[in-house]
Amino acid sequence: MKNAKKLIVAAIVLPLTLSATGAFAFGGKDHGRKFESKMERGFCGGGIDRGMFKKLDLTDEQKDKIKSLKSENRVQKKAFFVEHFSKDMKERDANRAKVQDLVLAESFDAEAASQLADEMAKKKSLLMVKKMEAQHAMLSVLTAEQKEKFVAFQKEKVERCEEKMMRHIEKGQ
Repeated sequence: MKNAKKLIVAAIVLPLTLSATGAFAFGGKDHGRKFESKMERGFCGGGIDRGMFKKLDLTDEQKDKIKSLKSENRVQKKAFFVEHFSKDMKERDANRAKVQDLVLAESFDAEAASQLADEMAKKKSLLMVKKMEAQHAMLSVLTAEQKEKFVAFQKEKVERCEEKMMRHIEKGQ
């Protein structure tokens, strides 16, 4: 009886131990690598990130203002999302069905595809305008000198991203 209990415990503990050891050896979600920024993880998006503001030597007043703007923007985005979610999901489903109909049709209707793409782009452009409006509000807190630094940092970020993408393209060939 004692041996049976030992075997059961071993059968349970051994796989758990091995899987935990494997997880630690794997290094977690970052696979053992340390990253300096989102861009190095493959994120080459534009816009404003936290690291950018840290480099600009903001005053406490500017930090507070930006923090409140971010918070206000978060609340507005959530309210917009809640208000439009079901309608947007229905539109997305309808658009997916239209796209599927276009690509599965006997012959491709470029006119209908162009019209559908324009409708989808219009929706996306409205969201981009909202995003740019929020960015404008945050950047209007900066001084002229800080804005120049921001532009320089953005330019560097874009250059690093382009270099990274070129390395990726060359590696794939």
